[in-house]
Amino acid sequence: MGLAATFRLLRAGFILAREGALSVIDPKALPPVMKTGVRLGRLLERRSVKKRGPVENLRHALYALGPTYVKIGQTLATRPDIVGADVAAHLALLQDKMEPFDFALVPGLLSEALHERAADLTEISPPIAAASIAQVHRAVLMTDGLRKDVAVKILRPGIKARFRADLEAQYAGAALAERWAPGLRRLRPTDVVKTLDRSARLELDLRLEAASISEMAENIKEDDGFIIPEVSWDHTAETVLTTSWVDGIPIRDVEAIDAAGLDRKELARILLQSFLRHAVRDGFFHADMHQGNLFADRHGKGIIAVDFGIMGRITRKERRFLADILYGFITRDYRMIAQRHFDIGYVPRHQSVDDFALALRSIGEPLQGRTATDISMAKVLGQLFATTELFDMQTRPELVLLQKSMVLVEGVSRMLDPQLNIWTVAEPVVGDFVRREAGPIGRIEDLRDHANVALDTIGRLPGLVTRAEAALDDYDTEKRSPQRKTTRRLLIAAFWLLALIAAALIVQTFR
Repeated sequence: MGLAATFRLLRAGFILAREGALSVIDPKALPPVMKTGVRLGRLLERRSVKKRGPVENLRHALYALGPTYVKIGQTLATRPDIVGADVAAHLALLQDKMEPFDFALVPGLLSEALHERAADLTEISPPIAAASIAQVHRAVLMTDGLRKDVAVKILRPGIKARFRADLEAQYAGAALAERWAPGLRRLRPTDVVKTLDRSARLELDLRLEAASISEMAENIKEDDGFIIPEVSWDHTAETVLTTSWVDGIPIRDVEAIDAAGLDRKELARILLQSFLRHAVRDGFFHADMHQGNLFADRHGKGIIAVDFGIMGRITRKERRFLADILYGFITRDYRMIAQRHFDIGYVPRHQSVDDFALALRSIGEPLQGRTATDISMAKVLGQLFATTELFDMQTRPELVLLQKSMVLVEGVSRMLDPQLNIWTVAEPVVGDFVRREAGPIGRIEDLRDHANVALDTIGRLPGLVTRAEAALDDYDTEKRSPQRKTTRRLLIAAFWLLALIAAALIVQTFR
């Protein structure tokens, strides 16, 4: 571990201790060396942190450490299996509210990224939103004499180098934790850092965000109620993203929504059903739908979403699994839910389907007939993780981000309509998908998938045959050589020698 990485780790540890973040750790679960470290670290806490809760302290510490650590918090919010459902729910509230960088740098950054196209962007406003990776400005795009209001997202100067340095320190810290605290290996700290690393690499290229907007626009072009901005590709680069300006009421401003005469119950329905439609039908969904990224259209056309830096994707197999699970909870068919876990291979075959169904009933029955106000999704997720762990089900990384996103969407929906019944609103979307998959169209798509696999296999056969013939030619040539006979004798002798040694060990064992 280099000197710079060591210094960054020490600095991070000091800030975490000073801000009281170590209070979220249960010392009983730690080895003696780490217990001592946590106790010593808590001696550095500032007096003011005593007034806040442990998770609130952690959030303040992450903000103090800067953008990379805010991203760590957001990543851990997707891993309730590691930090616990309660901590994950609190970390999900981390919204990238950072100090903006110097506005005087903006013209130079635009010119560097867009070259002569930068001149098309005029009347650039001061930053209207500043996050850990980038900030957003309002501007006017002048093309062919036409004015168009746009949003311009610009990466922070030096953010890539900052992330690389911080990630180097985090990799080093994760390696130390795995080496000196074996009990933490099951939490896979290095894998957590790798997840953050991959997420950061994707978010640090704004062309990929533009591509996500484009793909989602294709998916929802026939849908009503869910609005996303349009990309100006001529004014988009690795460090700059330009989209159409969307004018809406912040979803958190309930009073303004009411004053505009908008139907909050309808907005809640649109939001929840749109998210489920994107996940279940398309397998591609906005994975950061917190209140800061959502607006209500002023003209009553529905929900507006922005910031597509974090997207989720699940395969058709996982979409069918998800739909079956949700539909099973809606219809109270717990044995079907349990069977689907076994069918897809998430729960080992040696477990009991009936026992698993009984455990799922203990989760699902308390939800029936309840409104969103009565349901704590953090508690439900915590119980679900505990139950699946009891039945040897490993956490599915492809579903964790989806589960975290569902919690965010339900939270916003609950704010808009406290009486919302999540399951009743979900049934039209999930039920239609389940019925479609079970019907002729679903069967045809299954046959198409199998046919594609078969055709792909057939297409590779000539190459496999060619390689097999070459291997046989080599074998025949080697077989005819004197050296081949010698090698064969040596292998046979080695085999019998190992067999004799094994027999001797067995005899010795049972004496």
